[in-house]
Amino acid sequence: MGTTQAVLTVEGLRHRYGETVALDGVDLRVDPGECVALLGPNGAGKSTLVALAVGLLVPQHGTVRILGGDPRRAATRRRLGVAQQTLGFPNTLTVNELVTGAAVRGGRRPAAAGPILAELGLTDLAPRRVPKLSGGQKQRVQLAMALVTEPDLLILDEPTVGLDTMARRHFWQILARRRAQGTAVLVTTHLIEESAAVADRVVVLDRGRILADAPPQELVSRLPDRTVTARTGMDQAELERLPDVLSVRHEHDLVKIQTRSPEDLLRVLLDRDPALSELRVQDAGLEEAVVALTAGEEMAA
Repeated sequence: MGTTQAVLTVEGLRHRYGETVALDGVDLRVDPGECVALLGPNGAGKSTLVALAVGLLVPQHGTVRILGGDPRRAATRRRLGVAQQTLGFPNTLTVNELVTGAAVRGGRRPAAAGPILAELGLTDLAPRRVPKLSGGQKQRVQLAMALVTEPDLLILDEPTVGLDTMARRHFWQILARRRAQGTAVLVTTHLIEESAAVADRVVVLDRGRILADAPPQELVSRLPDRTVTARTGMDQAELERLPDVLSVRHEHDLVKIQTRSPEDLLRVLLDRDPALSELRVQDAGLEEAVVALTAGEEMAA
């Protein structure tokens, strides 16, 4: 039984801008139907990795391949669908012209634009020109242009920014159908908990290096921390002196206490503040796991 060919293969990528190291030996693989979320702070190297994957940069060291092909070649780029926040639109073109043009450049027939416009709720906006669109509408046009070529790999930069809750849900449903057909997805986003809900794997990049590459729940399970939320009359200093408290923050009239021993903390809290109310204990989320990873890297540096 043969091994499935990876859609995206990155091996030994190193890239510098002068003295600044953007990527420092990055390896990455994305398989058919897989959704990988690329996370990390600003300056982590995400944009450089994406630029190399779509063929906008030439690798200084290492290789990038899309189904075995060089992304700088036109034939390989046709297998890519890309939606990046930094991409602009010609103001003179209509929505229909933009999506139809993307279809033709990707080797598809112009008629392919119609179904994609309908799928993304853009049919009524097809005659409009870009200056007449809202931010969320422009985001949907970008997505339509990325999807219309029926790509093997979708590379999406902050794909749901500007979309309301229903539009976000609709977008991920569309992607789920594509993934079921074998389309691979690499997504960069600051909406960490959203990526936890949709990604098969999370890759945490910081200072040009991959700190973690694992399913979201595996990353979360590495953190023993829990968050205790409550309404209390105790002040910040009192709470910070309690045993096993890692951090204390206030949100409106509630306090959120991060701890590795919620049971011990709860016993002390209830003993010292009998009026304690609205008590809740939550496991750590993906955002806390990513912050812990990148904070650890910063301390090591």
